[in-house]
Amino acid sequence: MEEISPHQKKRLAHIDFRLYFLGSIGRNHLVKRFGIKEAAATRDISLYREHAAKNIEYDGSAKLYRATDVFHPLFNHKAESVLAALSQGIGDDSISDQQSFIPCETPSQLSKPDLSILATLTKAIYNQKIVSIEYRSVSSGFTKREIAPFCLVDNGLRWHIRAYDRRRERFTDFVITRITKPKILHDSKVLNNEEPQSDIQWNRIAELELVAHPKLDHKETIEIDYGMTNGILNVNVRAAVAGYLLRRWNVDCTENGELEGNEYHLWLKNRMALYGVENLIIAPGIKQDPV
Repeated sequence: MEEISPHQKKRLAHIDFRLYFLGSIGRNHLVKRFGIKEAAATRDISLYREHAAKNIEYDGSAKLYRATDVFHPLFNHKAESVLAALSQGIGDDSISDQQSFIPCETPSQLSKPDLSILATLTKAIYNQKIVSIEYRSVSSGFTKREIAPFCLVDNGLRWHIRAYDRRRERFTDFVITRITKPKILHDSKVLNNEEPQSDIQWNRIAELELVAHPKLDHKETIEIDYGMTNGILNVNVRAAVAGYLLRRWNVDCTENGELEGNEYHLWLKNRMALYGVENLIIAPGIKQDPV
């Protein structure tokens, strides 16, 4: 690919990314993403086919190009860029090592998803498909499941997918790094009760009021730190991920702000807002249902 210009190489990487993680690419995607003409988009897809003919096939009924069953990525995609692209819409064509404009250091990510496994799951999400998986959990050990995934979830430490679990007949989160052998079941349809609108925890919004921890001597520092208004930071969060947020920010959820430790800068003022939220066992200070 040495003779290909950097700009065209970015567009080929985008084609590769969409085929790998979403399962399809159309000329309109390239036109919208890069602001090019349809003729240029056609040339880019043709050039991609020259370099990876076995990766792509044309679906005349949908007027799209789809990834084949023997797809193998043409580019070396990086997990950090892929997850940023999938969750924020940026970084999908970043295939070379990028350097920051100023010195910057971020904590190491100890858990990174296998991209081939992630790709199967994201294609299922994008195309609303059922997936069979092998899964390992701390409580149940090894199991085989059929799930209907609909969203990626970043809990601050690792990535999950939110899905309906046919084995347990409920919506839950699956840690991506614990999933093996995912396979899209093209003949199995997502039922009405398996769709996101049926996920009560996902659709319920918990309205949290966070304040500086009562044990702090200089509460005004935290109020400025978090941009609080009248000493309160109002946060609306899906009930399904409320526990993750509270754990990530070390929010003391005890009734009177009783936890000791320098890590506790925030206290949940309106504890009753957690009534009915299911994943609270991981929230600091929660030992049982808040009521």
